[in-house]
Amino acid sequence: MQGFDPKFRDFPDYIIGITKEIWEDRGVATLHDYYGKNIVVRSPASVVVGNRGVIAATLATLAEFPDRTLYGEDVIWCGAPEQGMLSSHRIMSHATHLGDGVFGRATGTRLRYRILADCHARDNAIDDEWLIRDQGAIVRQLGWDPRDFARDLIAREGGPDNCVRPCTPETDMAGPYGGRGNDDEWGARYADILTRIMGADLTVIPREYDRAVQSHYPGGREDHSLQPVDRFWIGLRASFPSARFEIHHRIGREDAMMPPRAALRWSLTGAHDGWGAFGRPTGAQVHVMGISHAEFGPWGLRREFTLYDEVAIWKQILLATGAADATHS
Repeated sequence: MQGFDPKFRDFPDYIIGITKEIWEDRGVATLHDYYGKNIVVRSPASVVVGNRGVIAATLATLAEFPDRTLYGEDVIWCGAPEQGMLSSHRIMSHATHLGDGVFGRATGTRLRYRILADCHARDNAIDDEWLIRDQGAIVRQLGWDPRDFARDLIAREGGPDNCVRPCTPETDMAGPYGGRGNDDEWGARYADILTRIMGADLTVIPREYDRAVQSHYPGGREDHSLQPVDRFWIGLRASFPSARFEIHHRIGREDAMMPPRAALRWSLTGAHDGWGAFGRPTGAQVHVMGISHAEFGPWGLRREFTLYDEVAIWKQILLATGAADATHS
């Protein structure tokens, strides 16, 4: 761990450790050290540049969810300390909606939702990040439909002309990390599976997935067997059948006491021109940022975790169609 604080025994320990230190131990000020001054943080909802913006967003989240916990389920990573390392960190978060904020007036609702975050770190600091929270799970637990919440959010942010713009290729900004991952066979295998699914080769699901696969998808959906996997990926692709699918980063790993794993960061960019998970086709141009984790076993892909931000997708659709202020769409 050359260049990193010696209290961290390895890279996963660093990622999990600083996450707890920042959020649960209230070390928000450590973001001046752990996050680069000019870090680029991309979430589907926005692009934030600089650690001061990250600190402000962290404080706002803690004001709304003061008891928030972040349990690290896994860190799938690549690279070396000398050149920089990229982690794909999977988190289960628990929080109580105790303060007013982005999600409206405090409701006292107890929430449970996942996060997937890709972070590039070098010399004890993160300088590039891609972050997806399961906003669909959060708003549903608060009693909202993601489309209705997106419409309400646009209004609260000042309307279509003034609201925060979601992350798209046009609003994205380049950061210091330009790597594509590693060449490990498990990352390559998972990339091939998703590429074939997005190419409408759905026969890959019964061939490559364990019949008892556990799936974890946006909206907090969790299930077993092949059918939920088939429905999820068809529902997404059917909404954007002509969109360009691209894998931006892939990692495969084999570690002691862990199954073979893979992490992919990917996107769909194009028109909302089909019936699927996002309802009636509107023709809106949409960018879907996705991160997926997979674990493999003796009978194939046995656990899959995928996130995209349903609220950010609906926000793009509503803004593009002029339906942000409409009662129905």
